[in-house]
Amino acid sequence: MGGADIGGQNVHVAGLAAALAERGHEVVVHTRRTAVTQPDRVFLRPGLTVEHVLAGPPVALPKDELLPYMPMFAAHLARRWAERPPDVAHAHFWMSGLATLMAARDHGIPVVQTFHALGTVKRRWQGAADTSPAGRAATEADIGRRVHAVIATCHDEVDELLRMGVPRERIAVVPCGVDLELFRPSGPVAPRESRRRVLSIDRIVPRKGLDTVLQAMRHLPEVELLIVGGAPEDDEVVRLSRMIDCYGLPDRVRLVGGVGRAEVPALMRSADVLVSVPWYEPFGMVPVEAMACGVPVVASAVGGHLDTVAGCGMLVPPRRPRALTEALLDVLGRPHLRASLATAGERRARHRYGWPRVAERTESVYRDVLADRPGEDAGVSSITVEG
Repeated sequence: MGGADIGGQNVHVAGLAAALAERGHEVVVHTRRTAVTQPDRVFLRPGLTVEHVLAGPPVALPKDELLPYMPMFAAHLARRWAERPPDVAHAHFWMSGLATLMAARDHGIPVVQTFHALGTVKRRWQGAADTSPAGRAATEADIGRRVHAVIATCHDEVDELLRMGVPRERIAVVPCGVDLELFRPSGPVAPRESRRRVLSIDRIVPRKGLDTVLQAMRHLPEVELLIVGGAPEDDEVVRLSRMIDCYGLPDRVRLVGGVGRAEVPALMRSADVLVSVPWYEPFGMVPVEAMACGVPVVASAVGGHLDTVAGCGMLVPPRRPRALTEALLDVLGRPHLRASLATAGERRARHRYGWPRVAERTESVYRDVLADRPGEDAGVSSITVEG
């Protein structure tokens, strides 16, 4: 976790697959082989298997270089499904949707799509810095119109899908989930000093807005910032390191690097506030995980944050250091406000975002898709996930 291409989508697929298996379904996750040592199949738990697909060289590749290998991925799926077709195929990310539609075409398998991020939004915010393959937005629109259902992870995404021409009746909103056993208020707390602690945990890429956080830190002299994620050699980490030196912050800002997922809750519990201010965010799982730990959240008013953080955290415009500074000063300077936000955030995380609830709502989408197919009884037993 924390690499440029490894984030919330990976956690989502793992959490959803496990929760669906717990509900009694047979789930197979197909993912591209990234090492020659990976076995063909891994049995993770009863009802849940991961299959490594040989599609392109068996090495890790940036996601924007994977499109040429989708026909190979699709051909593998088609062979597998000729032997044993699933009741539903659920594709995650646009390239998986492309491969899934190609494979499902001759087998009559209904396809559900979750994009997790949309090319139109990425291009709007990143402009010329967007490295997506040419034609991504048009392909996503075509996928959205061809699949049997699209699961949006937040209400803001619904508006984007409608502008792409996806029929409203095929769109369902089901959020991402959080592991409420791992992320909870009680448990170990990472060591800290006496001064207030602001925490950022995310992939270290420009759109995550960490330069905005560093600009705000110049005006928070009694506060420390921990930035978790990335590796020392990453371009964005190097850029942020230079900013830290330029702003005179080395004694108050630490670039921790990547940590194991099991270490994250203790880090969250050690913080007075978690900050997450990306330019855009399809959902944003880290703020919800912090909320589940009883940690107040300051986030940018974009994407999924408008569903998750609004009303139980503080929202600020993206790329506005002054607004972020004022929000952090407010939260850090008012103990009663911190306690109120912590309580409200934990309550919302537990009521809305536990994986059992998210899996139940996802299963409902599958049943609706099957109910629309002639001769089907809307039963679901076999689910294939492409991620």
